[in-house]
Amino acid sequence: MSRRLLRIGVVGTVVAAVCCFTPVLVVLMSAVGLSALTGYLDAVLLPALAIFLGLTGYALWTRNMTG
Repeated sequence: MSRRLLRIGVVGTVVAAVCCFTPVLVVLMSAVGLSALTGYLDAVLLPALAIFLGLTGYALWTRNMTG
Protein backbone atom coordinates (compact mmCIF):
# COMPACT_ATOMS: atom_id res chain seq x y z
CA MET A 1 0.00 0.00 0.00
CA SER A 2 2.73 2.48 0.91
CA ARG A 3 4.59 1.72 -2.32
CA ARG A 4 1.49 2.61 -4.35
CA LEU A 5 0.94 5.72 -2.23
CA LEU A 6 4.55 6.74 -2.78
CA ARG A 7 4.23 6.26 -6.54
CA ILE A 8 1.06 8.36 -6.69
CA GLY A 9 2.66 11.07 -4.57
CA VAL A 10 5.82 11.29 -6.64
CA VAL A 11 4.01 11.28 -10.00
CA GLY A 12 1.53 13.90 -8.79
CA THR A 13 4.34 16.07 -7.43
CA VAL A 14 6.26 15.92 -10.70
CA VAL A 15 3.21 16.72 -12.81
CA ALA A 16 2.16 19.62 -10.57
CA ALA A 17 5.71 20.97 -10.45
CA VAL A 18 6.08 20.84 -14.23
CA CYS A 19 2.79 22.64 -14.69
CA CYS A 20 3.63 25.23 -12.02
CA PHE A 21 7.15 26.12 -13.03
CA THR A 22 6.97 25.84 -16.80
CA PRO A 23 4.48 27.35 -19.23
CA VAL A 24 3.37 23.90 -20.45
CA LEU A 25 -0.16 24.16 -19.11
CA VAL A 26 -0.56 27.77 -20.27
CA VAL A 27 0.40 26.83 -23.82
CA LEU A 28 -1.90 23.80 -23.82
CA MET A 29 -4.84 25.79 -22.45
CA SER A 30 -4.36 28.58 -24.98
CA ALA A 31 -4.17 26.03 -27.81
CA VAL A 32 -7.50 24.58 -26.72
CA GLY A 33 -9.09 28.00 -26.32
CA LEU A 34 -9.21 28.15 -22.54
CA SER A 35 -6.67 30.91 -22.06
CA ALA A 36 -9.14 32.91 -19.96
CA LEU A 37 -8.72 30.34 -17.19
CA THR A 38 -4.94 30.68 -16.90
CA GLY A 39 -5.31 33.23 -14.11
CA TYR A 40 -6.76 30.56 -11.85
CA LEU A 41 -3.96 28.04 -12.37
CA ASP A 42 -1.94 29.16 -9.36
CA ALA A 43 -4.99 28.82 -7.14
CA VAL A 44 -5.29 25.17 -8.15
CA LEU A 45 -1.74 24.01 -8.88
CA LEU A 46 0.03 25.30 -5.77
CA PRO A 47 -2.35 23.58 -3.32
CA ALA A 48 -2.19 20.43 -5.48
CA LEU A 49 1.60 20.54 -5.28
CA ALA A 50 1.42 20.91 -1.50
CA ILE A 51 -1.02 18.00 -1.20
CA PHE A 52 1.11 15.70 -3.35
CA LEU A 53 4.26 16.66 -1.42
CA GLY A 54 2.42 15.84 1.80
CA LEU A 55 1.25 12.53 0.35
CA THR A 56 4.81 11.66 -0.64
CA GLY A 57 6.08 12.55 2.82
CA TYR A 58 3.36 10.47 4.47
CA ALA A 59 4.15 7.48 2.26
CA LEU A 60 7.85 7.74 3.08
CA TRP A 61 7.08 8.09 6.78
CA THR A 62 4.81 5.04 6.86
CA ARG A 63 7.33 3.08 4.81
CA ASN A 64 10.05 3.84 7.36
CA MET A 65 7.79 3.05 10.31
CA THR A 66 6.90 -0.41 9.02
CA GLY A 67 10.48 -1.31 8.30
